[in-house]
Amino acid sequence: MDRKKELKEWYKQMKPDMGIFIIRCKENNKCYIQATHDLKGVMNGAKMKLGANMHPCRELQKEWNQFGEGNFTIEILEKLEYDKDDSKTDYKDELALMHMIWEEKLQKEALEFYNK
Repeated sequence: MDRKKELKEWYKQMKPDMGIFIIRCKENNKCYIQATHDLKGVMNGAKMKLGANMHPCRELQKEWNQFGEGNFTIEILEKLEYDKDDSKTDYKDELALMHMIWEEKLQKEALEFYNK
């Protein structure tokens, strides 16, 4: 039972990278961005869903199927640092703000968004 407690505590202490990532189509300059508390996990999940034809963004999924994986890039745009205060556990507002800032930046670069 102590091992189970140890593992739970270890899991609580984990701090995965959080931030925002982009899936960009090379064919038409369209992109999909997402802010998340777990960059690596959600990016891997998005790629897996696209490969399995199960991504929730149907427009992105359609073009992924049409153009193929090789015509897309998936990359981290920015990481959000954890607060020095360990009691802070909710970063929803910061991630939402980061998402809005990156949407504006990418619109200025003349990128179109899927489902916008």
